[in-house]
Amino acid sequence: MSHHHHMSAIARIDVKFNECDPMGIVWHGNYLKYFEEGREAFGKAWKFDFLEIFNKGFSVPIVHVNCDYKRPLVYRDVALVETTYRNTPAAKIIFDYVIRKESTHELICKGSTTQVFVNKDNMKLSLVVPDFFSAWMAQKKAK
Repeated sequence: MSHHHHMSAIARIDVKFNECDPMGIVWHGNYLKYFEEGREAFGKAWKFDFLEIFNKGFSVPIVHVNCDYKRPLVYRDVALVETTYRNTPAAKIIFDYVIRKESTHELICKGSTTQVFVNKDNMKLSLVVPDFFSAWMAQKKAK
């Protein structure tokens, strides 16, 4: 599915006991944590460093999340989280996620997160893409 111009990465997650409800099913809120692990894997794969963004004077809070649940994960399942960077001209970072169960490849859920650039000194929203981020994008497109 991933074309060469798609930037994506896969995180492998073992479902832990403490992520499940008393019936052994993953609590819905934990999928946001799986998305976060997906972003970490993406960061490693594509040299996309949230700490560097912070060091350049920005914080990138999540302002929107969506998640469509198809099937549950249960204790001891292994989940594969595919995280794909969505190209947008806006001053936003949007990731799309697809979570599948490793053993059967069943679709577990799909979702996305939207982050914005906020100046960490005055907490003002940046309406333009910061230069260093444009540079990262240009470098990735050139590959």
